[in-house]
This record gives sequence, structure tokens and C-alpha cells, in this order.
Amino acid sequence: MTPRFQPVFEQPDVAIDVRAPLNLIISAQQADGAIPWWPGHKTDPWDHVESAIGLATGGAYTEARRAYEWLQNEQLADGSWYAAYTNGRPTDRTRETNHAAYIAAGIYHYYLCTSDLDFVKRMWPVVSRAIEFVIRHQNVSGEIFWAVSPQGRIDRMALITGCSSICFSLKCALAMSRLLDQECARWRRALTLLSACLINKPHRFNTTKARFSMDWFYPILCGVLTGPRAQQRLDHYWKKFVVQDMGVRCVSDNPWVTIAESCELILALSASGNDQKANILFRWICDRTFEDNTYWCGFTFPDMVVWPEEKITWTNAAVLMAADALFTLSPASQLFRHDYWQRLGI
Repeated sequence: MTPRFQPVFEQPDVAIDVRAPLNLIISAQQADGAIPWWPGHKTDPWDHVESAIGLATGGAYTEARRAYEWLQNEQLADGSWYAAYTNGRPTDRTRETNHAAYIAAGIYHYYLCTSDLDFVKRMWPVVSRAIEFVIRHQNVSGEIFWAVSPQGRIDRMALITGCSSICFSLKCALAMSRLLDQECARWRRALTLLSACLINKPHRFNTTKARFSMDWFYPILCGVLTGPRAQQRLDHYWKKFVVQDMGVRCVSDNPWVTIAESCELILALSASGNDQKANILFRWICDRTFEDNTYWCGFTFPDMVVWPEEKITWTNAAVLMAADALFTLSPASQLFRHDYWQRLGI
């Protein structure tokens, strides 16, 4: 493994030891390629892909390929994955749509890092089956239902965060379809319908998640809202979720700042051109580390209790992704930027 950037990145008031979060993810990866939250805990497909993105960001391409090959091996006949696996066994047989879609984002990110078109070709059938599973669960009004239960019943709840993530994954799938000269008009129609629903039909989505900061910034992070609409949403809820000099609350009514949500807001800020705010926010969280320079999951305030105490793979991947967006650690650093997708015309 040869990282393509300096292992310790430093600027005034900010430093990140890239090796620490990267090695944490590598050390947690199982022999079969799965990446659990931490050793012995569950693997879920979405956070597994997030960790694989962290691996590729850090130049650990072999390990990233193994992560995607695990998804290839575990994909179900309908194109989905189970919601959780522990030590090689499915432990939650729910099949979530946003989980299935996210492999497209991971594989496209890997391509941007490596230019490995052969790997994209090899994984294309996996991505295609996953996207087909997702759009089969799109309502005529545009929203995509959350999940299929272990008993095969469709849960018709739609979530802003999950559907925004699906929008981004559909964009990545469409970008790969161009690379491979594949006609995917149905996917483009699904993306257009879903984006319009998120923008124009908020009543179609579950409102109980409005306490969660992800519901606030995911439409911006994923490029559903851009320009003035994105800025208006950022400004309107900023004080509800952002704690000055600390970071982002996971939920608005709890005094708990989380590193992953803070890093994803950094990505959303960078994506929408708010680079100054993104840099300030990164400086707030860049030293929230254990002695080995891996990152906390979160902390309470004002008492500053680190909780939970586990060293979580996908949290550390989110730090790598945020640092990449700000400091160009990898060739995929522009992935979330709205102007990148505007140039692609997707």
C-alpha cells in the first residue's frame, strides 16, 4: 500500500495524521473483506461502503477492492443486501434501498482514485442489479420506499436522508454508465423524479427524523439542493444543529456532537462552495482524537465526555473524506462538489 499523499497533513491550526484513521479501517477489515463498525461488531452495507471510500481515499486500493468484492459475493438475487452481518452471518434480514444504492458511489469513487476501468466493468453487473432493486421501490410520486422487511413486506416510509443518498448514488451510477457506454434512461428518469419529490413534495417524507442533523444537510451534501436553495437551507437550520467551536449535533435536542456528522456537514459545505466555513468546522474537530490519532465517534458537552468509546471505522472514513474535500488528498477530492456534477451534466 502506497498512499499518494503526505501521511501527515499540516496547515496553520490543523493537522491530520492520515495513517491513523486509514490503518484503523485496515485493521478492522475481516478476512472475507467485510468492514465492521469495529472488530466483532456488525457490518452494514452503507457504512461498509463508507469505510471502503476511506480506504481508497487513503490509497489502500487492494483493501478497497476486497471490500467491494465482499459486496459482490454477498449480493442477494434481487440486487440487495441484508441490513447487518456479524462474523460472516446475516443478523438483520431487512433489505434497505439506500444501502443497496451506495455501492454505486463507492465504485465510482474508486474509479476516480485509480482510473481502473477494468474493475468498474467487473463490478458493473453488481451495481446494475443494486440500482434496479432500488428503483423497483420508487413510488409514482417520486419517493423511494425505505426497505423490505425480512418477511418480504415493503416498508413504504420514505426518508429525506436515505433518498438524498440514493440521489447521489444514482448520479454515480449514471456517470459509470457513460464510462461503459451503457444506456440507462430509466435510471435518469428515476433520479429526476426522486429529486423533484425531495424538492417539491416534502410531505411525502417521514417528519420524525427532522431532529437529526443529517435530514438538514444531506439534500445539500448529495446535490439535491444547490445554489440559493442550498444556502437558504444551510442558513435556516445552522443554529439548530451547529455548536460553536465544537461541531455538529447528531440530533437537535441532545448535547452530543458527532465527528461523522460534522465531517459530512464539512462535505456539504465544500460541495456548495462554502469552503471557508468548511475549513473552520474542520479545525474544530481535527484534534478530537484518541492517543493513537484515530477519531472519537462523538462527545457530550459541556462536560466533554467521549461517547461511545469504541473506535469506529466509518467515522474515521468520514474524516478522511472531509480532509480530502478540503486538502485534495486524492484524485476523487471533487466528488461531492455541485459544480463537478454540473460539468458532467448529471
